Amino acid sequence: MEILNKAAALKKNPQPKLLDGYVMGSCFFEPSTRTRLSFESAMQHLGGRVVGFADPNVTSTKKGETLYDTARIVSQYVDVIAMRHPLDGAARRAAEASDKPIINGGDGSNQHPTQTLLDLLTIKETQKKLENLSIAFVGDLKYGRTVHSLADALTHFNARVYCVAPESLQMPGYILDTLRARKIKFSMHEKIEEIIGKVDILYMTRIQEERFDERMEYEKVKDTYR
Repeated sequence: MEILNKAAALKKNPQPKLLDGYVMGSCFFEPSTRTRLSFESAMQHLGGRVVGFADPNVTSTKKGETLYDTARIVSQYVDVIAMRHPLDGAARRAAEASDKPIINGGDGSNQHPTQTLLDLLTIKETQKKLENLSIAFVGDLKYGRTVHSLADALTHFNARVYCVAPESLQMPGYILDTLRARKIKFSMHEKIEEIIGKVDILYMTRIQEERFDERMEYEKVKDTYR
């Protein structure tokens, strides 16, 4: 809540010199448009500077350098690292190596916590509250890291959750276990029509081709909810 309140305050009253003299390392080991530009433009709008890369093939990773060593080295040049990586748990691994803060811009199919902060701020602005809302997560709930993070966050606000996905792409068991443990009501569905009249928010995700091991599996579900 402190972060959301700070973000709302900065939106109303920008502080273009707040991070003057600070440098962010933008380390994107996976393709990104919105997340990478969000971090970089935010840093610059706050007066900071950005160094980094958007393609791991131009780094020493190409020569066999480990993620641990990359994070350890990059942390010597910057004050904070914003990172996206295709492997689950990569941000935690980088944090073990770095003496500077790591901002997780997505680690594989695991989590995307910064997107969740943005989502919560957007929900609060549009719904005028965060508590007691009904939300439908639609699409790729198995690999959709934004869904995993937001579902976790919404357990703090007594949300009612509807999971809409093909059976093969439904919400992972460990996320459902978290919902149960925190006494959050949820149900599983395959059609948007079943829940559209019951929800405050429809949270759409794309079917992520890059997460599938088998092309055949992707072909079966690629046009679902499109």
